[in-house]
Amino acid sequence: MAVSVTLPALGESVTEGTVTRWLKAEGERVEADEPLLEVSTDKVDTEIPAPASGVLSSIKVAEDETVEVGAELALIDDGSGAPAAAPAPQAEQVAEPAPEPAPAAPSTEQAAPAPAPTAD
Repeated sequence: MAVSVTLPALGESVTEGTVTRWLKAEGERVEADEPLLEVSTDKVDTEIPAPASGVLSSIKVAEDETVEVGAELALIDDGSGAPAAAPAPQAEQVAEPAPEPAPAAPSTEQAAPAPAPTAD
């Protein structure tokens, strides 16, 4: 599942900020609370930490771009989404051979009813 990285409110009167530098690149692993990017406002220059551990899967805002507080800056994939997608095709492949054993089941049904009714 992807976690959104947004521009936090950096002060009461601060409504926007400029991304001055990304400290991580797309595809890099990040840990929760690790500095992810630097932002500059009219009041403060600060680092924005990663809200979760995972892989920086997508950078939405380029360096020197100004965005409003609350804007999505990036996405961090925590890894739970990718493994779930990989086993799904394998499950479909396993489902294809399953119909082959199904015809074998009726042949066992034919053998089972014959002894039960005639024995009494």
